[in-house]
Amino acid sequence: MNDTGIEGAEIVVVGGSSGMGLALARRLLSEGAHVTVAGRAAVKLEAAKRSLDDHPRLRTAVLDVTREDEVAAFFGARDRVDHIVSTAADIEGAYQLLPDMQLSAAQRVVESKFYGPLLLAKHGAPCLPSSGSITYTSGVAACRPAARGSVVAAVNAALEGLVRALAVELAPLRINAVSPGWVDTPIWEFVAGDARKATLEAMAQRLPAGRVGRPEDIADAIRFLIGNGFATGTILHVEGGHRLV
Repeated sequence: MNDTGIEGAEIVVVGGSSGMGLALARRLLSEGAHVTVAGRAAVKLEAAKRSLDDHPRLRTAVLDVTREDEVAAFFGARDRVDHIVSTAADIEGAYQLLPDMQLSAAQRVVESKFYGPLLLAKHGAPCLPSSGSITYTSGVAACRPAARGSVVAAVNAALEGLVRALAVELAPLRINAVSPGWVDTPIWEFVAGDARKATLEAMAQRLPAGRVGRPEDIADAIRFLIGNGFATGTILHVEGGHRLV
């Protein structure tokens, strides 16, 4: 690796088949990293490969991070891993008012955004060098919860607590999270449906930054945390000023 810590590095991106994770994979590949994009859906992984022009330093792997046996087997088969990133989240059906909330939808959020990251740390940390890192994605809802978002807000807050605890327990490995605000990704199809465009435009008018986020904005923030050897236990807020309004 050169002094950026990226060229030649082996980086696992869980949830990298779309949105922020896909943008990150593209960024890392452009800097010379070897990237393994992992996700549950083989069809989405194939689409990601096409989107990334079937890059010679790109690999894909079917992986459900909520299943400990799969996570253990995945890392058991790795010869080397330098950094781990997770942008995975299963929030389908989770944005509901309490009377309409289905426990199964809430459990999927907890499994994908808390238990999954916990398992990635448990089985991935032993594979990392002392200079390695794990970076998660939480979300602005941890600071600015809204109606219909109670479960997502709670799980994001729990994940941020996990980051701080793991940064102490797993030191000198660096454990961090990026907390995105409203970012224009496919996840909004689950959140707003046909009102996606109007909802994002309304938020853009509210934000001090004057726009909602792009996947590349979050990829830049994750890239910073991967490469900065003095950042650990950090929640990096990248939300266009949403916490201020």
